[in-house]
Amino acid sequence: MSFSTLGLSDAIVRAVTEQGYTSPTPIQAQAIPAVLNGGDLLAGAQTGTGKTAGFTLPILQRLSTDQVGSTLKSKSAPRAIRALVLTPTRELAAQVEESVRVYGKYTNLNSAVIFGGVGINPQIKLLKQGVDVLVATPGRLLDHAGQRTVDLSKIEILILDEADRMLDMGFIHDIKKVLALLPPKRQNLLFSATFSDDIKALADKLLNNPQAIEVARRNSTVEVIAQKIHPVDRDKKHPMLSHLIKENDWHQVLVFTRTKHGANKLVEQLGRDGIGAMAIHGNKSQSARTKALAEFKDGSLQVLVATDIAARGIDIDQLPHVVNYDLPNVPEDYVHRIGRTGRAGATGEAVSLVCVDEHQMLKDIEKLIKQTLPRQVIPGFEPDLNAKAQPIQLRSGAPGHANRGGGRPGGNRGGQGQPRSAGTAGNGGGNGGRPAGAGGNRPAGANGGNRNGNSAGRGPRSGSAPRQGGRDR
Repeated sequence: MSFSTLGLSDAIVRAVTEQGYTSPTPIQAQAIPAVLNGGDLLAGAQTGTGKTAGFTLPILQRLSTDQVGSTLKSKSAPRAIRALVLTPTRELAAQVEESVRVYGKYTNLNSAVIFGGVGINPQIKLLKQGVDVLVATPGRLLDHAGQRTVDLSKIEILILDEADRMLDMGFIHDIKKVLALLPPKRQNLLFSATFSDDIKALADKLLNNPQAIEVARRNSTVEVIAQKIHPVDRDKKHPMLSHLIKENDWHQVLVFTRTKHGANKLVEQLGRDGIGAMAIHGNKSQSARTKALAEFKDGSLQVLVATDIAARGIDIDQLPHVVNYDLPNVPEDYVHRIGRTGRAGATGEAVSLVCVDEHQMLKDIEKLIKQTLPRQVIPGFEPDLNAKAQPIQLRSGAPGHANRGGGRPGGNRGGQGQPRSAGTAGNGGGNGGRPAGAGGNRPAGANGGNRNGNSAGRGPRSGSAPRQGGRDR
C-alpha cells in the first residue's frame, strides 16, 4: 500500500515522499481513509505508531481540496481557521504543527502553533494574518479567546491529540470551555494511547457515531525494545548511571526522573562526571527547552534528563537508549517512556534502575505489560539485600505528573504541568518527518529544527523571552 492509494493529492504525497516515506503505518492506513470520509473517529494509538501523520495528512487533504481550499491562490490569501488541534504540551504542539507545515508545503494552506511560556502579542499578529490549521494547548487558546484574538466560529475539524494525557493533566474543564466556542456541526477526531473509562466517557459526549480503530494492544511494549532491570541501592543510582554511560559508550540517552528537582540534581552530578547533560521540565524556560531538544536531536548533547510531562512529544529517529532513573508512579507511563526507543524497526534499549523503594511500582508495571522483566545486577553495584523500603515523597500531586487527576494542574500557573506554550509557525517548508513505531517507511509528525519558536512571522522563529511563572499550559 502507498500513500497515493489512500486518496491523498499529488502535492501531499510529494511532500511525504521527500521525507523518505513510502508506506503508511497501520494507524495511518486506517485513519486516513476514515478522516477523509468525514465522520468522527476514535483512534487508539500509542507514541511511535505514526499517529500524527494519521490525522495531519487527511486534514491537509480535506482542507486543500474542498470548496474553500481550492479557491486559495497563495499562502498569503485571507482565510479562517478551519481545523483545530489540541495537545497537552508545548513540545507536542510544536511537533504536530511541524508535521502540518512540512506535509502541507506544496499546498496553499497555512498553519500556526500557539502555546504559553512566551509573549502573546506575536501570536496575535500571526493569527491576524490568517491560519487554516491551528495547533494549540488549551490554556493559551483560552487566553486568546478571552482577548477575542482568535476566531473559532469556522472550525470544521477538531482533533484531540493524546486525549488520555490531557485528561490526566486535568484539562477536562479547559476542553469543555473550548468545545463551547466551536460550531456544533464539525468533524471530531480523538486520538489516545489508551481507551480508559474516562476516555470512553469523553468520546460518548464528543463523538457522533464514530469509527473506532486501535492498532496496538493496550499498554503493549514494542518487541524490538530490549528491556532490563538493574537492581541498585537508592544512593548508588547516579554512580551506576555514569558507569553505564561510560562503560558502554552510550550517546543520545534519554533519562527519566520523577521530579523536576531530581532532574536538575542529576544533570549537575553527571556534569561533574564529565558527561554532558541538560534537563527539560515545567520550570525550564521555553528557550532552554528548545536548546536542549535541538542539541539532543543533533547528537551534540549526550544525555537529556526529563520528567514525564516535559518529555511528551519528544520524537527522535532511532533513539538508542531510554533510562528510567526513577520508575514512574503511573504504570502506563512506563510504556510511554520506553516507546521512544525501538522505533522505525531499530532495536532500542530500555534500562530501569530500581531500588527497594520502587519494588511495588515494578510489580505494577509488570502486571500491566504482562511480562516479567529480566534483572541484571551490575558488579560493584550489588544492592543491600537488607535495605528497607522508604516512602517515596510525593510533591504537588503524583511525582512527575503535574497533579494527575485533580483539577487544573499547576495551580500557581507555572509548574511541571501543561505548558502554556507559544511559538508560532507557518506552513512553508522545513525539515520534517520521522519514522515512528516498529517497521516500515512512513511519516509521523515532523522533526525539524528549533520550532518551539517565540515570535511572529512564518516559518522557524525566535523572539519573545519565555515567561516564568504564568500557568504552564
